[in-house]
Amino acid sequence: MRKQHTSVIAAVAIGIVALAGCSSTAPSTGTSGTAAGGKLLGIVSITATDANNARVIKGATAAAEAAGWTVDVVDAQGSADQANAAIVNFANKKAGMIFDLVFPASSLGAGLAAAKSAGIPVATWGGGPGDGIVMTTGAGGPFAEPATAKLLSDMSDEGQVLALTYRTGQVCRDREDLFDEMLAKAPKVTVTKNEVTIPGFLQDGAKYATAWLAAHPAGSGNLAVWGCWEDPTLGAISAIKQQGRTDVKTYGINGSSTAIKAVQDGSLTATVYEDGVKEGATMFTTTMEAIKAGSSWQPKTVDVPGILVSADNISDFLASHPEALN
Repeated sequence: MRKQHTSVIAAVAIGIVALAGCSSTAPSTGTSGTAAGGKLLGIVSITATDANNARVIKGATAAAEAAGWTVDVVDAQGSADQANAAIVNFANKKAGMIFDLVFPASSLGAGLAAAKSAGIPVATWGGGPGDGIVMTTGAGGPFAEPATAKLLSDMSDEGQVLALTYRTGQVCRDREDLFDEMLAKAPKVTVTKNEVTIPGFLQDGAKYATAWLAAHPAGSGNLAVWGCWEDPTLGAISAIKQQGRTDVKTYGINGSSTAIKAVQDGSLTATVYEDGVKEGATMFTTTMEAIKAGSSWQPKTVDVPGILVSADNISDFLASHPEALN
């Protein structure tokens, strides 16, 4: 069967800014922000209400406060313009460091320029390298591999998949790229893509799944829903349950407490648990190292491995990670 890719951009009241690919240039660091404005960590999140963004914020906040810093969080609600404005504002406040959660570095030109001019180091969670960025986490593509491999194995490399994507965020962009690479090796799998929005990802997931299920009734062969993070998939699950369907497998990434509980009750086939709290703390400690190193610092990509969670290992996983349900 020839693979077909269908991309549909949600028409909603709040628009999402389309972004280009990530650039890669040498960063600069400095300590003038800490010296001038005290120990302020400014965090700009693509959506502070998402479970894993919240975990990263929690980890970064705990590490910063333990070191005597204060933390200020801005929810940019999916808007690169709001993210740039927030970073510029933190630069004007002479913050000691700034964290970007998910926005691609290439979309933050104005903000990064302001931070660089003020000598303030920027760390990014999955946003990729860029001018003035001292470290980034590998929160993107690697986390998609276990869930996508599980999907292909469960489907025996044949069937139809609804992929729920989000191109504005670098993390989802990287995960979608790896998904495409892996699905290209399974020519008997047909993929339909729909792009969700922030805010509105749960509603979009349900809406797109409703339409896709209508076109793929029971008996259509192997069926699955894949989300570049699990919240859109959870939205799709609500539509699957509403229609009484039990023939559709579901996959996500991040391992929010809601997703882990959905694996427990069997409504989510698998997710990849990402330790966002540890990643947030690692961002703070690594950026502190960059501040101390000054001009000798070389930018880093720091990886915190993910864990595939499914019915096969949910009991053992929770025994090792009881915090995943919180």
